[in-house]
Amino acid sequence: MSNAIRIHTFPLSGHCHRIELFAALAGLNHELITVDLAAGEHKQQPFLSLNPAGKVPVIQDGDFVLADSNAILVYLARKYAPDWLPVDPASEAQVQRFLSLAANEIANGPAAARLVTVFGAPLDADKAKGIAAYVFDLLEGLLDGREWLVGNRPSIADVAIYSYTAHAPEGNVSLEPYPNIRAYLKRVEALPGFKAMPATPVGLAA
Repeated sequence: MSNAIRIHTFPLSGHCHRIELFAALAGLNHELITVDLAAGEHKQQPFLSLNPAGKVPVIQDGDFVLADSNAILVYLARKYAPDWLPVDPASEAQVQRFLSLAANEIANGPAAARLVTVFGAPLDADKAKGIAAYVFDLLEGLLDGREWLVGNRPSIADVAIYSYTAHAPEGNVSLEPYPNIRAYLKRVEALPGFKAMPATPVGLAA
């Protein structure tokens, strides 16, 4: 796998799962390198030479190194799987809208709530669940009558939104009030090459 894209990852990170999922869906030649977060490997050399911020995921594509899950999705789609990132200005802007949603409301809502239950993070769980309710109400409406978030086929917008949405019950955020979201998650999971993130039996998923 000498020409494989090297993905520095952590199995229980939804940010990392985005990259693993996209690589699987797009059929990219890749190699997974697990970073031991519990041992602090991400805060030490040689990892810090790849990402001075000390965070996963990071990819190495030959000599090119890139951190940040959404930036990685854009790079991989543009270079290797252009069907996953539309080029017309309106559709590309819509994809960016959902990447921003993933980096903000999804990260501060269902992802943060899950950090509390899975990793014991010292965050405000009630605030995170409130943000999760807001963003899921929004997504439920946006998915009304739609199969995918942008256009008529899956894009990196769907990959960015999927992981923490699907695992929201682990953070005590129920998906029962959201039939459109639940149907949408099943569509993502039915895509050829789909790869699940390991489940954690905590919160409502216990």
